[in-house]
Amino acid sequence: MQGNTQEKELSRGLEERHISLMSLGAAIGVGLFLGSASAIRLAGPGILIMYGISGLIMFFIMRALGEMAVQNPVAGSFSKYANDYLGPLAGYLTGWNYWFMWIITCMAEITAVGVYMDFWFPGVPQWIWALAALVIMTGVNFLAVKAYGELEFWFSLIKVVTIILMIVLGLGMIIFGIGNGGIATGISNLWSHGGFFPNGMKGVLLSLQMVMFAYLGIEMIGVTAGEVKNPEKTLTKAIDNVLWRILIFYIGALFVIMSIYPWPEIGTQGSPFVLTFDPFVLTFDKAGIPAAAGIINFVVLTAALSSCNSGIFSTGRMLFNLAQHGEAPKRYANLTKGGVPGAAVIASAVVLLIGVGLNYVVPDKVFTWVTSIATIGAIWTWGIILLSQIRFRKGLSDQQVSDLKYKLPFFPYTSYLSLAFLAGVVVVMGFSSDTRIALIVGPIWFILLVVVYYSKGFHKR
Repeated sequence: MQGNTQEKELSRGLEERHISLMSLGAAIGVGLFLGSASAIRLAGPGILIMYGISGLIMFFIMRALGEMAVQNPVAGSFSKYANDYLGPLAGYLTGWNYWFMWIITCMAEITAVGVYMDFWFPGVPQWIWALAALVIMTGVNFLAVKAYGELEFWFSLIKVVTIILMIVLGLGMIIFGIGNGGIATGISNLWSHGGFFPNGMKGVLLSLQMVMFAYLGIEMIGVTAGEVKNPEKTLTKAIDNVLWRILIFYIGALFVIMSIYPWPEIGTQGSPFVLTFDPFVLTFDKAGIPAAAGIINFVVLTAALSSCNSGIFSTGRMLFNLAQHGEAPKRYANLTKGGVPGAAVIASAVVLLIGVGLNYVVPDKVFTWVTSIATIGAIWTWGIILLSQIRFRKGLSDQQVSDLKYKLPFFPYTSYLSLAFLAGVVVVMGFSSDTRIALIVGPIWFILLVVVYYSKGFHKR
């Protein structure tokens, strides 16, 4: 497979609509559907402010990534940029960290699939559905990249349409009293139960981990850079559009939910996995849709499959990129005739079998633990993007800077502000016993990577 030049390059089959919906779909998943209830319990209505501030920071990070990606669109972009601008060790750590981050996230997704299917088939062991999801999504990743992009487009569209419908129905209740006997609910629930910040700034800050986890996946735009048609037009438009869409979906959806229902009642009747008590189900049910639980279960199942699909896509591309640089076994640099890194996809799927085993031993706190570990991985990735962009800019002359086709606004202030914000998130995670585990697992993982880096002699190349 390595003898053919065509097979050494990823196929550029992704179009603008694929990229926009893929990154949108990757970011709209468990963070919104499963994580919103726990975040609301911590922060109350004040969570809306935190999503807005975090969204602005993510916009700066994505513009920083776009600045480099438009100039040099390559697969596994931020790993390559880290290698070029921060050194080989940074590139190595970033590539393997991103692979690890999505592996952890996918484990949560396939475990969730097993739980979701139990809604319709309560007698079937959850591990069977988790295994089926893993096998199916791995198969999907072997499709030609254009076919993969098309499937992910429709996966993501289902989620997006559902959220839009919920927002529209919710606004109908708030303004016109639809589903509430014609009595408009208004938005007084946002401040009638202890105020807008019922748990003070402490609650808002403690919600940061779940809020940032919600944005995990948006950087996938950079991973797809090597498979995009017309990178300059496609990447710039995708980055500019995706952020404000996610802000509308997250803030809009949660605004509607917390306006209709007193925030202390959301998520109190069961764990986040019990979909019949999901805030989305409550909203549809109050609007007079009796099949709300079944509809939302289907949508959230689709969301989990979509995010898992995106995760396998990302891990396969990152492993391919690492193999190209000699930091992973060479066989993972092989491509199928359709331009797909098949060996890398299979390797990631094999590791994900651990997630199937989790279905036997999933305690209540695993979801929080897994998402917090994934968040630490995401913060490293976002931080590396910013540091790489700072070094990238410093290496340019004034003329080269003026010639840049896509720029981060207000550089360097926005870069340093974003780095400080990410550091603050890490500090806050240390104050919660549920998220503190990530500050243990994360460093251990990086120490292990550094040991391998030097023991394998990668530093001598």
